[in-house]
Amino acid sequence: MSRPISPVAIGGFTVGALALLLAAVFIFGGGRFFRTDTVRFVIFFDSSLNGLEIGAPVKMQGVKIGEVKDIVLQFDPRITKIYKPVVIEIDRSNLTGPEGVAFPKARSSKERLASRDRLVAAGFRARLEMQSLLTGLLFIDLDVHRDKPPVFTGLEYQGLLEVPAIPTTADELRNAFTEVAQKFNELPLEDMIRDLSISLQEIKNFLTSQDARRSTAALAHTLEETEKAVKTLNGNLAPLLANMNRTVANANTLIGDVRPIVANADKALIAATAALDGARDSMAKLDGAIGSESALYETLDALKEAARSIRNLTDYLERHPEAVLTGKGH
Repeated sequence: MSRPISPVAIGGFTVGALALLLAAVFIFGGGRFFRTDTVRFVIFFDSSLNGLEIGAPVKMQGVKIGEVKDIVLQFDPRITKIYKPVVIEIDRSNLTGPEGVAFPKARSSKERLASRDRLVAAGFRARLEMQSLLTGLLFIDLDVHRDKPPVFTGLEYQGLLEVPAIPTTADELRNAFTEVAQKFNELPLEDMIRDLSISLQEIKNFLTSQDARRSTAALAHTLEETEKAVKTLNGNLAPLLANMNRTVANANTLIGDVRPIVANADKALIAATAALDGARDSMAKLDGAIGSESALYETLDALKEAARSIRNLTDYLERHPEAVLTGKGH
């Protein structure tokens, strides 16, 4: 006959099992089982949730701040649309303000709404991202995307506040590719190909025509004549430059010779002017005897005027000796 099981042994086994269970919760769960400083939100995603599981991490800048708590499908038969609310739970202890100070906890629904609105205004958006290409598992990335306007569905789920979602990176690439493909399909490809074929045929006909051959020959002849003209110009340019250099040298020599002549002439004219002034004074003294209308008096005036003109000329030549070659400018 089997012995009856002692109630004390059963009780001890039960207590031990509970102790092991509590130890496992603290060790593997980090004590989260008893943590109550959390807040929940709901997110409505348009893209597929394949790879997103309950318990998937919610990350910000690569740091886990929460996890997915619930994934539901809602079907609206009126508009045949399926909504996919995803409930996330954020551990507030993982988020602190400056100097490690914890954010104040919202006590009322009004405060929770104001807190959510501040986060959305700061640019916080939710997006699905790939955890691993091998497993295909997804996580929710909660980060700042100020360039993405917030879009709310306006739906209610368990009274939770909604965090706006944005398309995944893959969805954005797919949408961009789809848009490019649509624009490409809208192009009149058949007309473009036909016009291109006609243009190529016309070019081919022109290149094989007699006009094209004559134009090519004329162009070659023109280039040949141009090359000959350039060679001739190069051959004649050197002697021309040499002659110009010799002419300039001769002009410089002539100008150098003219300078002392002009200086001597200037001195002679000064002496002649002085002599004429003396003669005029003498004539003034004899004015009563000879008369102001005497031919001698007129001759002296003419000589003085001529001397003045010659002196002006010599002064100009002294300042501009090149006038001997080029003439006096106007």
